[in-house]
Amino acid sequence: MKIPPISLLLPLPLVLVGFMLFHSSSAFANTDSTAVAWQPWSSTVFAEAKAEGKLVLLDLEAVWCHWCHVMDRETYSDRQVASYLAKHFIAVRVDQDSRPDLSNRYREYGWPATILFNADGVELVKRAGFIKPDTFLALLEKAVAAPQSPEQSQEESFEFASSPVLTEELRAELEARHTRSLDRKKGGLRFAQKFLEEASTELLLRRAAQKPNGPDAEQVRLTLDNNLRLFDPVWGGVYQYSTRHGWDSPHFEKVMHTQARNLKYYAWSGWLLQEPRYTTAARDVLRYLESFLLSPDGAFYTSQDADVVKGVHSEGYFRLSDADRRAQGIPAVDTHIYARENGWVISALTALYSASLDQTVLERAERAASLILTTRGNADGSFRHGESDSTGPFLDDTLAMGSALLDLYEVTAKRAYLDRAWQAATFIDRHLCAEADGPGCVTHVRSAEEVLSPTRKLRENLKVVRFLNRIFHYTGAEEFRSTALRTMQYAVTKRVALRTRTEPGIIAAADELALDPLHITVVGPKEDVQSRLLFHEALRYPSLYRRVEWLDRAEAPLPNSDVQYPTLPRPAAFICTAKRCSLPIFEPERMADSIARLTSPPRLSHSK
Repeated sequence: MKIPPISLLLPLPLVLVGFMLFHSSSAFANTDSTAVAWQPWSSTVFAEAKAEGKLVLLDLEAVWCHWCHVMDRETYSDRQVASYLAKHFIAVRVDQDSRPDLSNRYREYGWPATILFNADGVELVKRAGFIKPDTFLALLEKAVAAPQSPEQSQEESFEFASSPVLTEELRAELEARHTRSLDRKKGGLRFAQKFLEEASTELLLRRAAQKPNGPDAEQVRLTLDNNLRLFDPVWGGVYQYSTRHGWDSPHFEKVMHTQARNLKYYAWSGWLLQEPRYTTAARDVLRYLESFLLSPDGAFYTSQDADVVKGVHSEGYFRLSDADRRAQGIPAVDTHIYARENGWVISALTALYSASLDQTVLERAERAASLILTTRGNADGSFRHGESDSTGPFLDDTLAMGSALLDLYEVTAKRAYLDRAWQAATFIDRHLCAEADGPGCVTHVRSAEEVLSPTRKLRENLKVVRFLNRIFHYTGAEEFRSTALRTMQYAVTKRVALRTRTEPGIIAAADELALDPLHITVVGPKEDVQSRLLFHEALRYPSLYRRVEWLDRAEAPLPNSDVQYPTLPRPAAFICTAKRCSLPIFEPERMADSIARLTSPPRLSHSK
């Protein structure tokens, strides 16, 4: 979708307002928007800083971010700030969506993030959010006056856990923190920002599926119902979050992580909790994606801005009807196509397909996967972030696409998807986990000239654990299980696990490592109608930790032949757990009851 210039879309009064805001306000009288000579991020920046006796400023922004626009207009356009930067700093600006390594490194600081370095790459100052010109100038002057005095020391080294097992003591603390973090009145977490938080929502959903009338089910419904207030009632899609400890003060940007997360969790919730309104919400996210963030080739764009006029708050705009919005202009869409973001959407679409068996949803996921495989895939199994990357590959891209391809294999039984996911897992294992100093996997492959060392991030590593563990069960490749366990040592190191207020993802990863997934295999020709009905029933069974396969004896054997299935005259499904397998199931309608019987504790007979 080509977005016309805003000036052509805005009615005259709003154009004049925008002109006045940018050119007539006394607040901006001392500005020159072209004053800062921005450079891209590269290793040569630090060499240049050293040669010129300067420091380095990194402005890590987001193209969709309202406060980034405000800081650009008010602070970086201030003549005194710009002059001081030119004299004492090499100024670097990076769109955080374009660099997963920097984004993950400084995510906790929010956008815009401001980081000041000395010429050796030592971090001197880190700040989050908008900073007024006078405050910012004082910050710069202080850093120049004491360039060898970081505000806080670099991360100190410490001893990692000797075992991947989550101890009872640490589990109890994580459970307690998770419980304390829940907002029992409003839903979500007890943070100033309200949004559908990934790890806590999934843990609650897993437990709600086991006890549909329990407190976890009540809590997740409260969160999902209130989070619907962040949905755009006109265009669909979800605003990024709400502030002020409530759900009614949204920030209107629509970023792909938020869209994919909501699409996946509402699809899962409609499926697990048997709540049609949640499935409707998932489809509402998809409606938005198809209308605004879908490229003509079938891949997905990155985000949509919060502002129609950069830096001017758009609350009134998002109260308008579709026609009235379009009369004023459409917030800019970031049309970059990244492997990571597409992997997130593809995985979310497979969740919606499992819940609905809507073939058009699966076609949308497969088309996006085909384009990313063609345009972003590397011969070594990794994925480029964009068309070309100045460093990397990044863990985020290969992990997201590897997980998405494994999800596609699960819902289609097409071996090509498993083979490509296997290659992605092998790259992660050999180049991002094995190369780490100690347990855990690093954010990216480091280039020789790079100044900043790759870092480990807990949430990325938890996703690695779960991906490698899943693909181990599908392939039987022991190296993936071994690396998953070693990576878990990093996650269960107490100082890592308790670094944030709550991290329930550690509990989910530990539970999956300790158990085999529910294993459902359909045995029969893929062109057979009954085989397909059995396979579809297997997909519809509500489980978030499963291994679904389709064995057609006309094809090669399943990669992990840990179960031997009998040859039967007609298609059948088999359910296996760690200790036992079911008799053959010939009728799809019998599958749910068979799973329930097999997964229930065995009854002991007592002789008199």
